[in-house]
Amino acid sequence: MIKTLLLSACLLLQTAAIGAQPLPSWNDGDAKQSIISFVERVTKEGTPDFVPPAERIATFDNDGTLWAEQPAYFQLIYAIDRVKALAPEHPEWKTTEPFASVLKGDMKAVAASGHERLAELMAVSHAGMTIDEFSEQVSDWLATAKHPKTGRAYNEMIYQPMLEVLEYLRENGFKTFIVSGGGIEFMRVFAEETYGIPPEQVVGSSLKMKLEERDGVPVLVKLAEIDLIDDKEGKPVGIQSHIGRRPIASFGNSDGDLQMLQWAAAGKEHPSFCLLVHHTDAEREWAYDRDSHIGQLDKAWDEANERGWTVVDMAKDWKTIFP
Repeated sequence: MIKTLLLSACLLLQTAAIGAQPLPSWNDGDAKQSIISFVERVTKEGTPDFVPPAERIATFDNDGTLWAEQPAYFQLIYAIDRVKALAPEHPEWKTTEPFASVLKGDMKAVAASGHERLAELMAVSHAGMTIDEFSEQVSDWLATAKHPKTGRAYNEMIYQPMLEVLEYLRENGFKTFIVSGGGIEFMRVFAEETYGIPPEQVVGSSLKMKLEERDGVPVLVKLAEIDLIDDKEGKPVGIQSHIGRRPIASFGNSDGDLQMLQWAAAGKEHPSFCLLVHHTDAEREWAYDRDSHIGQLDKAWDEANERGWTVVDMAKDWKTIFP
């Protein structure tokens, strides 16, 4: 009887220990170990590499890093739906790019039009709404729109292994931020519920706004004028403007994230950690890198290999993709 009780107690302790292991959706390997080793290194008091909690800043790209981005950026799909709805009021869009390609359904041409043209499309399709109207519309869209391949809601196309990284970092005193080319107000609608990241810790591309009075109530209205494109060299600018501290850990998946990772790695005061998610799993997700119009991973991949940054092989390193 005593042996049985002792055995049961040991099994319970083993089960609890397994449950407490960090990053359970990651396969054991260099990528998983590099994350754990870095966190242990900077959180061990009394060592030269110890980083005070206030300075444990981690920045994450969103598209392709925290959630999927194929066959097109999800906010772009939302903007396309908006353009189609507004098209009867804008006959000039039939001959103006990238709107003409949107109305023709030529997604390849839309995706290849470049970030500035895509930002213009989003600016025009989002402009004129108050912040509250925009948030409500995005919430309604997320509640009904489905991904064309998986049939999931778009905010269910998130990566379980990266959710675990976010939680693991927060458990160890890190403050986690989204720093993405996606629209700041768009991401703020779902970031807290989806990732546990509150609105004030979201940095993204933004439109200029103005304060108006409507029906005697002050409202903020989105203008059709770009304030910041939070992509490539815009990411360090967004980090400094919104956060005011250099991150010691930075996570991305594409050339659009390269400057953010370089900015984190350039810090001299503390150790740094940089990670790229490489989309290698055509069966469970998608496989793409150097030649992709969406989430191109070319220069950043080369630099990661040269500088010893962590590169995640999705097919090899992740036990599961989506929750």
